Amino acid sequence: MARVSGITRAKLSVLILLVAGLFIACSQIPEYPVEEPVAARIQTYDYQRDIRPILEHKCMACHGCYDAPCQLKLTSAEGLERGASILPVYDGARLEDMLPTRLGVDASSTAEWREKGFFSVLHGAEDGKLSGLDASVLYKMIELGHSQPVTPNSRLPATISLGTARTNSCPSIEQFADYADDFPHGGMPYGATGLSDEEFTRLTQWISEGAVVSPALYTPGAAEQAMTEKWEQFFNQRGKREQLVARYLFEHLFAAHLYFPDIDGTHFYELVRSSTPPGQPVRPLRTVRPNDDPEGAFFYRLQPLRQAIVEKTHIVYALGDTRMQRFESLFFQPDWDVVNLPGYSYNERANPFVTFDSIPAKARYQFLLDDAEYFVRNFIRGPVCRGQIATDVIRDQFWAVFEDPEQEAYVNDAKYRAKASPLLGLPGQKSDLLALGPEWLEYNEKRNDYLKLRGQYYAERKPEGATADELWDGDNWNQDALLTIFRHYDSASVRRGLHGRVPRTIWVMDYPLLERTYYELVANFNVFGSVSHQGQTRLYFDLIRNGAEHNMLRYVPAEQRESLYAHWYQGNAKIKHALTYTGLDTTTPVAMDYAGADSNHAVMQRFSQLLMERTAAVSGPPDTLNRCPHDNCQRSGVSSAQLQLEATLRPLAREDGAGLPVISLLPEVTFLRVTDGDQRWVYTLVHNRAHSSVAFMFGEESRLLPKEDTLTLIEGTLGSYPNFSFDVSLDELPAFVDSLSAIQDEAGVQALADRWGVRRTHPEFWEIMADFKRSTEERVPEQAGILDVNRYENL
Repeated sequence: MARVSGITRAKLSVLILLVAGLFIACSQIPEYPVEEPVAARIQTYDYQRDIRPILEHKCMACHGCYDAPCQLKLTSAEGLERGASILPVYDGARLEDMLPTRLGVDASSTAEWREKGFFSVLHGAEDGKLSGLDASVLYKMIELGHSQPVTPNSRLPATISLGTARTNSCPSIEQFADYADDFPHGGMPYGATGLSDEEFTRLTQWISEGAVVSPALYTPGAAEQAMTEKWEQFFNQRGKREQLVARYLFEHLFAAHLYFPDIDGTHFYELVRSSTPPGQPVRPLRTVRPNDDPEGAFFYRLQPLRQAIVEKTHIVYALGDTRMQRFESLFFQPDWDVVNLPGYSYNERANPFVTFDSIPAKARYQFLLDDAEYFVRNFIRGPVCRGQIATDVIRDQFWAVFEDPEQEAYVNDAKYRAKASPLLGLPGQKSDLLALGPEWLEYNEKRNDYLKLRGQYYAERKPEGATADELWDGDNWNQDALLTIFRHYDSASVRRGLHGRVPRTIWVMDYPLLERTYYELVANFNVFGSVSHQGQTRLYFDLIRNGAEHNMLRYVPAEQRESLYAHWYQGNAKIKHALTYTGLDTTTPVAMDYAGADSNHAVMQRFSQLLMERTAAVSGPPDTLNRCPHDNCQRSGVSSAQLQLEATLRPLAREDGAGLPVISLLPEVTFLRVTDGDQRWVYTLVHNRAHSSVAFMFGEESRLLPKEDTLTLIEGTLGSYPNFSFDVSLDELPAFVDSLSAIQDEAGVQALADRWGVRRTHPEFWEIMADFKRSTEERVPEQAGILDVNRYENL
């Protein structure tokens, strides 16, 4: 037998370790058999290297979530192979839940997707021969788009329907000729600058050779692989306390894109329940919600994301050694025990306060506060993808702050907690149409009973009234203590800090409000649910908003509460208050200094001042763009050119719709790129629409107050769905602002777009959209993702 030399033995050892590492890494990846297309023996292009970048640059901006036209999700090879469906996910009129169609979950092979009604957009095969271009819907779509070029930076014809409300046609190859006749401008990319000749040629060649796709590689380093194994061990401990905590954490992290911040080049992961243990390929359970009955043994697994990141679903959460130590101190250092683990019954899914009662309430609340921005972002970017179900119940700009965990009643008083918990259940588990009325009435009554209980408890606990130290100051380090939420019609955004003018309302959230909001909009929300489920979700979130406003009223003088509340609930909202909400406490005083604040505006200004004093250590630098009464506000640490830029923009934020009519004419989210040689700055102009109230599901147009609209200026991009953008040189910025300020009608907005606008048809449209993404990568690289242009307007 031949001897193995030392060098050869070393090489062999390295090879064995490498193979073992690859085996372990591959065990993180679910098996996903795909159709084997008839393909040319020699492939000119590689999918990941040559084709995916084109789709990422010009296609994924629309085809990236549940709202992708025809459910054609192009962010991964598996989605492209799955193909398209005629069934929309978003259907506000369906009477029953639809079968879920989550990529990577609800089917394990392309053949199974075919059984669910999805059809190929890539290829077909006859008698073992290449089907050619005539059998590819994708080719027909890009050919149609390439044959109908648009006039550079012109408005699109009115016949091209835009926006998320449009009805999509999803033609099969047999129907395509009729589709092309009916919609000559219906090719891809839809309603935007098309493929270059080189891109079209490359895609055509790839499709003609069989359209072979290959999934993205997953090649973690040793440190990353070790960290995934460590976390899987943490989540799969067998003690009862450990199992209950793991369930609680999973229900709060299932929508997250998890990453390891201390490891360079880390992948993003999803936490899933799998039928297979660590070391085997992941097979996610096909439950719709994270708290649905698993109906058998399962394991928590970290599954790598092998898809392009789109911003609208990108909710990042950092894991690592520091996080694990935090979990240990929060959940396992306190002395507590579990007698019996909870199940997954209706009541246990509907009321997380009862389900997780064994876990110390203060630990649960602190867990949410640690990453409050992450949890609020879940409300916005979670399972819904498109948030109008929730967003029409909130105002266009408001601040959210939190009660201090050392004083918050629910987490500190066991007797009060025992009375409150049964009243904190959430509707929506029953989705049949007949359940809408009874479910709403039952949970509305419980909520009002809880609010009365809470009001009485706080009044008796502090008869002299609320004090500013009851507001959480982030423990003097956590900037998640102060959040600003912006609504953009059917989407929303959140950012740390207090941005914009002092808003009309400010939310004060305690643990029951924060947890209920999360479960109602994220954990218990079913994007495939019926109109009854969606209606219950929206109606209960209306109560959550009202509760947060009630909480805030504790911190203002008793004699001002009715006036302030009436300002929030004008017109018919007064009737809804009488029928739906609970009454105000107008007797308990407040132990805070409001001397001289004798109007609604003055009260809100004073409360915001007291809030900023209380949270000074975490509030960051003042918002000099939006809250500068004079022209002498200058930020430190920025260039003279940027100071000049901001001084030019600042007057826009001081006006309202009455003084600057263009505000009410602007889209909700407008990106502005300002250039000066090789320097580039990005800002967002946020149109905040004023409402007489936000208490109703329908008739929003009748409640708009355009003369009270405002504009908030934000450095960087805000919002995953830009509605328009402008590209302006620094030396032309004064002329741009002057022209913008002079606009009186829609024709003026279009004239502004003629000169500085980046229309869908702009020759550099896709490159400028990519540059906006790069600007986010430069500031917060882990948060960056592809922007969605479905809502980009035709100005």
